[in-house]
Amino acid sequence: MAGASMKDIKLRIKSVESTMQITKAMELVASSKLRRAKLRVEQSRPYFQVLHAALTDIAASNAELSSPYIAQRQVKKTCYVVIAGDRGLAGGYNSNILKAVAAETDGKEICVLPIGKKALEHFERRKTQILTDRYALAGDVTISDCFSIAQLLAKGYLAGEYDEIRLAYTTFVSMLSQQPAVTKLLPLEVRRPEPGAGPRGLTLYEPSCEAVYDAIVPEYLAGLVYGALCESVASELGARRTAMDAATKNAGEMIDSLSLHYNRARQAAITQEITEIVAGAEA
Repeated sequence: MAGASMKDIKLRIKSVESTMQITKAMELVASSKLRRAKLRVEQSRPYFQVLHAALTDIAASNAELSSPYIAQRQVKKTCYVVIAGDRGLAGGYNSNILKAVAAETDGKEICVLPIGKKALEHFERRKTQILTDRYALAGDVTISDCFSIAQLLAKGYLAGEYDEIRLAYTTFVSMLSQQPAVTKLLPLEVRRPEPGAGPRGLTLYEPSCEAVYDAIVPEYLAGLVYGALCESVASELGARRTAMDAATKNAGEMIDSLSLHYNRARQAAITQEITEIVAGAEA
């Protein structure tokens, strides 16, 4: 009986050791990729910050600016761009962003442009209208794809297919903290110059302010989508690294506990054998 118990414990220890090797390897891979992902996040932020500054400057310099991208209209249908991961084993990364979107969309008429396998599968199960499934693998989405996404979104918005566009992604705060966020892309909110605010520098736009503004907006959307994608990829790697680190530590603690049980079982088996030998000698 004790021998069988020892055999089971030994097999369990080997199984946990194999699992711990896998989780440790996944942690190291995530840590290696995370350094590059963080650098990409830092490099992507200035791009759309400059575009946003240009849009703000154009709107502030022309009080009579008229653009369909800033026109406020009744929101009957909203398009959500949802960025999730391609795989699991990343803690609550995927579930947190999908829960945030579910809380936002409750009772609304929506359509979705999913980026990432988990997002696509989630909305397919719920029979949600999907604009396109071309970006089912977030890891394969390039900056060129982000410009294609922006053109697709802008085209649908101008055609009146939806009245608002919102972007759901995960913000990379630190190695240990990633926060889901939902932000509005269109219509843009511009800050008009206040009466009596004083003279401003004169900037001439050719062929017109409206034409330049409408040309910049899709570029701005592409920059936001690309920046959100970089943030989400870094967040996924950070979440996976943390999850695998916790799994490795738990496996180590489990091995220590199983080793203790194994030693106790072994000691009990030896004690029982000695007792049987002594009892047989006395008989």
